Formats: sequence, C-alpha cells, structure tokens
Amino acid sequence: EGIFDFYAPSGRLSLIAERMRHVGEGDLEAKFRALCDELRIRGYFDEARKRRLPMMPRGVAIITSLGGQALHDCLRTTELRCPWVPLIAVGVPVQGPGSAEVVARAIDEVNRQRERLGIDVIVVTRGGGSREDLQAFNERVVADAAHRSELPVVSAIGHEMDTSVLDLVADHRASTPTQAMMAVLPDRAELSAQLEN
Repeated sequence: EGIFDFYAPSGRLSLIAERMRHVGEGDLEAKFRALCDELRIRGYFDEARKRRLPMMPRGVAIITSLGGQALHDCLRTTELRCPWVPLIAVGVPVQGPGSAEVVARAIDEVNRQRERLGIDVIVVTRGGGSREDLQAFNERVVADAAHRSELPVVSAIGHEMDTSVLDLVADHRASTPTQAMMAVLPDRAELSAQLEN
C-alpha cells in the first residue's frame, strides 16, 4: 500500500510504499518457511536420522495418483531396471483439500502392512505443478508421517527446481519419479556384469 507521486518537470511517476504484506503465493511461502524452521529445530531434516535405502528391496510401495504420469514413469523404469521387484501402487489424491491427510494415512498404512506386503521402501511422488498444486506435500501431517515411518521414504515431488517439506524430511530425495526408482532399484545390467565377473 502506498501513494503515487508525480514530478511534472521530468514526467517521473513514483510509488511511495508505506506498507507491504504477503498475498497469494507469498502466504504459502511464509507458511513453508515457518514449518521448515520448526521442523529443522525438531531434527526432522537431520542427515543422521535418515535411513539408507535397501540394496535389493523385496517390494516397493508407490504412493501417488493412479492416473498420473508419475506412476507410469515408475512402472516403466522398473520394467527396464529390475522387473522382478514387486510394486504396490497406493492411489491417493495429490492435490486439493484433504489430500495431505490421505497421503499421511497411506504412509502410515503401508508401514503397518509392510511385513504382510513384503515392502522395504516407500516412494511418494507426483508430477509438477504450481505451489498451490504441491501444497499437500508441504503440510505438517505429511512431514510427521514420513518422520515416523519405519520404512525408508523416497520423495519425488514436482519438477527438479521444486522443493517440498516432504523432500526435506524424506530419507532420500529424487528430482523425478524415474530418478526415485533408479535410486530404489538395482540395475539388472550391472547385476549381470557383477555375476559374470
């Protein structure tokens, strides 16, 4: 908020700002920074607490939208790299009201069922979008679920330049769904070469 000032001899128009405040995306950025500060203090981002990914997982749970490109990319990468590792796709809404709570419940449920399902790692992923589209992965409830997960969590949210709270809390961050699966699964060509040696 402010006032305009016009200096006639030079034709210069100036805006003199009297007060500034965040609006729109600025509110989300402020909320993001505040949550990051709180979680950092609580140790959620500490590298020492992060678990290593299994070298050869028995199975992988992929938490994402069942109709999205992210799941397709995960399936294609698995087929190329290590097709014998079972995948379980857990469908969740990846944006909109209530989606954060559904994602958090999915992480908790996979942990509860991990032995029965033979799951050793969780991948949480979605494609790119605006800050508003990715907001579900910037909510405290999702950060808490990833933090208390007994299974390692891999986060691949948005595009490479996007950073979500889940990316910072997760045990491993990948910039794309394809890179997430490459981090989680061994490469069969490399395994074959090792066996031959």
